Amino acid sequence: QVQLVESGGGLVQTGGSLRLACTASGLNFNNQAMAWFRQAPGKEREFIAGIHWSGHSTYYADSVKGRFTISRDNTKNTVYLQMNSLKREDTAVYYCAARQWYSGGVYSARNMDYWGKGTLVTVSS
Repeated sequence: QVQLVESGGGLVQTGGSLRLACTASGLNFNNQAMAWFRQAPGKEREFIAGIHWSGHSTYYADSVKGRFTISRDNTKNTVYLQMNSLKREDTAVYYCAARQWYSGGVYSARNMDYWGKGTLVTVSS
């Protein structure tokens, strides 16, 4: 049974930082490209950050470039999203997703193989 479990969400002040984690089980984490998506109320689920299955390349949405950093620790089967300089518009449910062997630079929610249930991030003034 494949499971992706997000953690680290919560309430944070504007300009603050938060680190999300997603721990995977039931799959070979080492051959999975990992990504973070987010979805705000009434909006489409959008790609935020992705990392090559090998960890050699990372990709970011324009809205978070320079503020968010994705990384992975294969010894812990975990992918992280470090979020800095948070803005109110970053408020959303953040989802972890996996795609086997993917090494491209385009991540679509339709193409991901596995999903976590999400963790809520709320940014307030």
